[in-house]
Amino acid sequence: MAKITLDNLAHSYLPNPAGEDDFALKELNHDWRDGEAYALLGASGCGKSTLLNIISGLLHPSQGRILFDDKDVTHWPTADRNIAQVFQFPVVYDTMTVADNLAFPLRNRGADASYVAQRVQQIAAMIGMEDQLRRKARGLTADAKQKISLGRGMVREDVNALLFDEPLTVIDPHMKWELRTQLKSLHHEFGHTMIYVTHDQTEALTFADKVVVMYDGRVVQIGTPQELFERPAHTFVGYFIGSPGMNLFDADVLGRSARVGGVEVDLGAAYAPQGGKIQVGVRPEFIRLAADGNGVPARITRVEDVGRHKIVRLDVAGREVSAIASENAGLSDDVTAITFDPTGINVYADDWRVSAQGEAAP
Repeated sequence: MAKITLDNLAHSYLPNPAGEDDFALKELNHDWRDGEAYALLGASGCGKSTLLNIISGLLHPSQGRILFDDKDVTHWPTADRNIAQVFQFPVVYDTMTVADNLAFPLRNRGADASYVAQRVQQIAAMIGMEDQLRRKARGLTADAKQKISLGRGMVREDVNALLFDEPLTVIDPHMKWELRTQLKSLHHEFGHTMIYVTHDQTEALTFADKVVVMYDGRVVQIGTPQELFERPAHTFVGYFIGSPGMNLFDADVLGRSARVGGVEVDLGAAYAPQGGKIQVGVRPEFIRLAADGNGVPARITRVEDVGRHKIVRLDVAGREVSAIASENAGLSDDVTAITFDPTGINVYADDWRVSAQGEAAP
């Protein structure tokens, strides 16, 4: 297990990058604590896999350093970093049995035979393959092979870090839930430093202690699921986390109030944003429907009943806004406006969250 430090780290796939836009991974300076489980979350192409491959040693950064427990490992080969990595698509030895595939990392390091047998049984139980240990990997389904890859990544107890690069892509939905739960249990039991790359917010939020949200090659927020939901540090975080994502409204902000669509809105706290583009962000859970005309003018365009609640889509000055209503809420054409719960309002200047006056620093 190790603390992982990203020191002035950046990477470009171009030989002579001329500016920031030429970097697939823009400058990062972060410490990731020993023994925590992190998820790298973001859309395709945001730099998640690039960062993971730099940490593992498969890619050498254009600038900066990677440190494990304050030791500079930037130029160390992958084998010397003592990490285990599981890739998006299964990597198994087809001519070996399931048991031999699982045992390979331990035997390769000269582990005692009885310990190897014990760990193989434990991991096989974890991935649900006890009854297939004697079977050759050739001919197994893609999801079965990926379970072997996961198991082989988890079989060693002495690694500095376990790295997962979208490992559940080929796994069926029910097994995804089980394997995420088992990975979480493994982390609680052994305390490995884990880094899990995914574009799926459900995977990230259910797996990780801290979610690292990436956008356009940079880390825009590191936080707990609750922090990401309640106080998104960047408008992308608000959009990407949550279903539906956060609504954004252009606004003029002055102190404790804002003008949205020509209507005065109580912000619940005082703000003094500086920037060119000022917006108010409100998640659908904090949008209230009004039939008395008091609020920002809005018109219901459709209602989606998802069982536990209803997602109400509204037209607000030509833009779609989403609200969450209870399952038994009576909705009609009488709804003519929306209001905001001040406890759920965030203010943004040029896409970055502005702290309320007197708010403690994050």
